[in-house]
Amino acid sequence: MKKTNHNDDELTDNLNNHNEDENPVTEPKDESVKEKIEDTKDEEKEEKKADSFFSKKGGKEKKLKEEIEKLTSEKEELNDKFLRLFSEFDNYKKRTNKEKIDIINTASEKVILGLLPIIDDFERAIEYNKETGEIEVVKEGFELIYNKLSSLMKRMGVEEIIAQDKIFDTDYHEAVTHFPATSEDQKGKVMDVVEKGYTLNEKVIRFSKVVVAN
Repeated sequence: MKKTNHNDDELTDNLNNHNEDENPVTEPKDESVKEKIEDTKDEEKEEKKADSFFSKKGGKEKKLKEEIEKLTSEKEELNDKFLRLFSEFDNYKKRTNKEKIDIINTASEKVILGLLPIIDDFERAIEYNKETGEIEVVKEGFELIYNKLSSLMKRMGVEEIIAQDKIFDTDYHEAVTHFPATSEDQKGKVMDVVEKGYTLNEKVIRFSKVVVAN
């Protein structure tokens, strides 16, 4: 029996020794694992932060890229509108210039066509006057031609500037000389017309040359 107890004691001692040997090895291993786990967690946190940072940065870059594309598209659209407007304006300018030239040419043509019948009348009057000695007939012929010419001028928008006995007006009159007024009511008025003035569609094309009383 004693022998058996001895063996049991040895077995117990060996188990205790074995446990003592294992504890120092196991504890450092547990600490190392914990440290590794903590390090892993820290790394994951850092990776999450990095992913979050780059995600935000990537979002801003994407937004900026979209803004640049939008502005580029708007610039191209505005440039296209500008080119079309410039082309339209250039065509309009050419067209209006051509219309002005056509109007001038047409106006000249109308005046000439209106003068041709009067020239015909002059030629007939000259031929007729060669064979007649009646002065009254000659005078009447000249008056008819003059009236016809005046009517043509009125149809073209030409009007005579009435200046006689009117207050001197620099917008319509040009004083060639001055004359002493014989009365107070004559001062500043046109006493005589040296050369008649005319307007074309209410625009002065020739000033009346007048004598003004002072």
